[in-house]
Amino acid sequence: MKYLILLFAFFTLHAPLAAVAQGSVLGADVCHLNTACAVGDRTYHVKEPDGWDGITPLPVMLHFHGWARTGALPVQHDRISGHTRRRGVLLIAPNGIAQTWNFRSGSRDVAFADAVLEDVLRRYPVIREQVFVSGYSFGSAMAWRYVCESGDDIAAVFAVSGTLRQSETCAQAPRRVRHVHGLDDTVMDFPMGPGGDVLHPVRLWRDKFDCGEAEDLGAYNIVSWLEFNRFEWDCAGGDVVFDLHDGGHFIPHGWLGRMLDEELGRSPTYP
Repeated sequence: MKYLILLFAFFTLHAPLAAVAQGSVLGADVCHLNTACAVGDRTYHVKEPDGWDGITPLPVMLHFHGWARTGALPVQHDRISGHTRRRGVLLIAPNGIAQTWNFRSGSRDVAFADAVLEDVLRRYPVIREQVFVSGYSFGSAMAWRYVCESGDDIAAVFAVSGTLRQSETCAQAPRRVRHVHGLDDTVMDFPMGPGGDVLHPVRLWRDKFDCGEAEDLGAYNIVSWLEFNRFEWDCAGGDVVFDLHDGGHFIPHGWLGRMLDEELGRSPTYP
């Protein structure tokens, strides 16, 4: 009996982390998908990538959900977690108060997102140079707000159909800004610039990074039914990428996956 107890203790203590990868690598504090992780009096959701061994350090994408949603949606959404799970990326999805975000200056949601990332670092092995922030709609505006106030350690922001006012001044910034917006967006209206300037939606970051003229890289497709026109700025303070399309207010199929492929140095794939 004593041998069996010792044997059980050995395998329990030395069990591979993959055994708890579907919850938390802390094991006893299991949170995964619909079961949220607690940070103080608030929560977030998590989805590990397919086939993760529970040991290998992971890139991270923190995603802010849209209005009237929760973090439980992104971790099960084909156009969000469908891309992270196939690319070895840990997906983190915080829950906004009353299913929304305060993306005004000085928002307490910035400190909350900081606390979420600190908790993720406690739970998971993370590649700190590959922490990305994304968001859709109100969540996109929140992603802008977050990197505007706490983005110096963020590799890139992937923003979908939502911005801040272009006149704002940001104290911090990620290394790269990637934004996509549809000209026919009437929910978070396309922020057209003076004289019909379609590049105005990223003016804030172009000013922040001291950018020059845009390079028009032309059209490309991820799926056959949606065409993007890409513009890039290689700036003194960082890089800006803007993908423009003719559609409305939605997460384009494959776009977040393409952004991750480009940031991670992968050959582009879909999905």
